[in-house]
Amino acid sequence: METLIEVKKEEQNWILIFKFTGELDETNADKTFTNIYKEIWDFTDKKIIFNLEWLKYLNSKSIWYIADIYSNIEESGSKMYITNCDESVKDVLELVWITTIVPTVDTQEEAIKELS
Repeated sequence: METLIEVKKEEQNWILIFKFTGELDETNADKTFTNIYKEIWDFTDKKIIFNLEWLKYLNSKSIWYIADIYSNIEESGSKMYITNCDESVKDVLELVWITTIVPTVDTQEEAIKELS
């Protein structure tokens, strides 16, 4: 049975914002991130925010996908931020040092300001 995850895409000031709700795990990570890669399509000239406010859990595969997307973003000269982390998700991201690699701020508004 697939765990519930919802990702809503918005666009604001030429910034792609992905808002995650639910849990990312082995049952849904591949499908979820395949769809995100399709939405991003070409990493050139992109500004991306992953808003994790309503994400309650993520597994190691999901973390790998986030790191891979960031790597592609960085290589193309684009920018990406993680925002609005739930405390438990933030603890996991800090534990694996993703927050030292991918710029992470408290709010989506802060990221939009940095990307504008």
